[in-house]
Amino acid sequence: MSESLFSSIEGRLLAIGLTLTALMFLAFGIAGHLYPDKVLPYAAMTGLNLFIGRGAGMSFGYANGYSHAQVVPFNILVETIQVLVVYPLFALSSRQLIQLHVLKPFITRIQHAAESQGGMVRPFGIAGLFLFVFVPFWMSGPVVGAIIGFLIGLRPWVNLGVVLSSTYVAIGIWALLLNELSEWSATVNQFAPWALVIAIVLLVIAMNMLHRRRDRLGKDE
Repeated sequence: MSESLFSSIEGRLLAIGLTLTALMFLAFGIAGHLYPDKVLPYAAMTGLNLFIGRGAGMSFGYANGYSHAQVVPFNILVETIQVLVVYPLFALSSRQLIQLHVLKPFITRIQHAAESQGGMVRPFGIAGLFLFVFVPFWMSGPVVGAIIGFLIGLRPWVNLGVVLSSTYVAIGIWALLLNELSEWSATVNQFAPWALVIAIVLLVIAMNMLHRRRDRLGKDE
């Protein structure tokens, strides 16, 4: 099983993703002992990006006084790891090469989002996937984009190249926008950049609740 798992392209991508994840945790552990005050904001930025989204994670970084050189590469790393872990897991589980009982609800939710939105991507192929990942609509991030790329039959390296290149361009544009908003809000009040972070978090939570409510209503019908 392990031989066939890592002999596939997705298996090797998963190995890279898990290695990067382990290295990130190791870096956090070392930095936590050496620079505890400095590592906490990076940990918070990681958590916000993973569980709330790019806007929350990056706006937190700028509210904390970080520069583009600190915010942009770090969020690129976080989102790259997301894709390199979740996309191969989905591909491998769909081929019955691994069983993901613990992650099954998460994988199912991601698959549902990809299937419901993949119809508008499929006719346009690579260009449609690039635009889907780039445009900041609900559930249109790199992970869902990579799953759509898999479902429409793109080769793994093509899928990964399109999704990650679109992600990096989008992060660059988000960086310019959020940094400007953070700097402008700071001229109004010193706590305003943090209010921006909270507003983004609340907006995403509200959208998530609305999305789940629509799903429940759709199932009831």
